[in-house]
Amino acid sequence: MKKLFAEFFGTFWLVFGGCGSALFSSQIAPSANGQMGILLIGVALAFGLTVLTMAYAVGHISGGHFNPAVSFGLLAGGRFSARDLAPYIVAQCFGAIAAAGALYVIVNGSGTPDFSAPGAFATNFYDAPVYFEKSYSMSAAFITEFLLTAFFLIIIMGATDKDADGKFAGIAIGLALTLIHLISIPITNTSVNPARSLSQAIFVGGKAVSQLWLFWAAPILGGVSGGLIYKFLLQKKV
Repeated sequence: MKKLFAEFFGTFWLVFGGCGSALFSSQIAPSANGQMGILLIGVALAFGLTVLTMAYAVGHISGGHFNPAVSFGLLAGGRFSARDLAPYIVAQCFGAIAAAGALYVIVNGSGTPDFSAPGAFATNFYDAPVYFEKSYSMSAAFITEFLLTAFFLIIIMGATDKDADGKFAGIAIGLALTLIHLISIPITNTSVNPARSLSQAIFVGGKAVSQLWLFWAAPILGGVSGGLIYKFLLQKKV
């Protein structure tokens, strides 16, 4: 149960901190002194910081997955037990949904929000010109989410390898997630985490839910691929 609570709280912090930064701090109106929001760079850093801080806070308890795709990837890479997979994913999804619920209450504290636009409430999307008046196709979104999650797993497995210096694993993983968001926020609003996508989508409904399949399938397939790549091509043989 301690492992599941660790996954719950870790995923809660990831969604609350990352999506909360996107909702409350990224688009503050310009002032006389210039733009006051944290913009894309700040949101990317916020997601990285959530994983970095929770990796050190509870990573020693549960392994610090906070993401179903990571759990699937570590299973494929031989670092996780199949019997723990379903409980971990349930805990992660409940943690993410609880965080999204808290964000929803806070957002409503400033008036009734409009969640009709793509990307509203920090949801993921494709085929929608949300940033820079460009939209990316379903196939582009799938490739992006697949590749970034695969590399995320390679980094996680490498940083936590028994031959690596584990003291710095949280830093490497947190910076990796920051880089991932810098690359893909304009493309999909960055998922690489099915629980994070689910939690925001269920409060918005509509197109966010209909597109949710991609933000489960691509990260999980990418995570499994990354786990297998590290296990068979990169991991030192005993």
